[in-house]
Amino acid sequence: MDRLRIAVLNASHRDANTTRNFRRELDASLAEFDVTSGHLPDGFAFDAAVVTGSRSSVYWDEPWIPRTKAWVAEAVDRGLPFLGICWGHQLLADVLGGTVEDMGAYEVGYSAIEHTGESRLFAGIDREFTAFTSHSDAVSALPPGAEPLAENEYSNHGFRKDRVFGVQFHPEYDPKTARDLVHEKELSDERRESVLAEITDENYAAACEAKLVFDNFVAYVREVREEGDGTTAAGGDAAT
Repeated sequence: MDRLRIAVLNASHRDANTTRNFRRELDASLAEFDVTSGHLPDGFAFDAAVVTGSRSSVYWDEPWIPRTKAWVAEAVDRGLPFLGICWGHQLLADVLGGTVEDMGAYEVGYSAIEHTGESRLFAGIDREFTAFTSHSDAVSALPPGAEPLAENEYSNHGFRKDRVFGVQFHPEYDPKTARDLVHEKELSDERRESVLAEITDENYAAACEAKLVFDNFVAYVREVREEGDGTTAAGGDAAT
């Protein structure tokens, strides 16, 4: 069986952990594009696309952000399946007509999240699950017609619209990534030590369940490809 070809729009400002994590978690042939340097695909000859996290906000005035949004918007219109992670989740919501805002708090560390149980993206994942989080922006209003998939007391943590999926949490994180992020953030000494103390083998093992969103997304993309060429107009759907 031919491997899927997935475009990874890497918005992490060249963080090496991001490349390693997505190459590990996505069972596909990946074409990676450093969008923060203005590097975008020349076309749309992919089976799907994934948008990573970022230290930027989707509403910031940085030249690479509107260019990335424009490519994503056209790809969505062509029916390309998407998965957005954290900033990618917010970018996809913004492109589809949702609202992203500073939520006035910073969620960081291993968090309890609940999904609705209605989406194949969360197949095999307990209704209440653990995942690593790091965000101060949130999707405060979903795009018109989007279906909420997951949430906690902080914010929406997942949505779907047609062939587009987004999750606010970080299923790709390993302990090294989590520790590196916490050391880089401007936190009080007390909060930094508290979050670092959470990064244990036990919590990481619990959070590994959330990695199933990658396998579930890849399985969905394969179904889209098998039912067509994966590039028909958005709104068509291979499976729910």
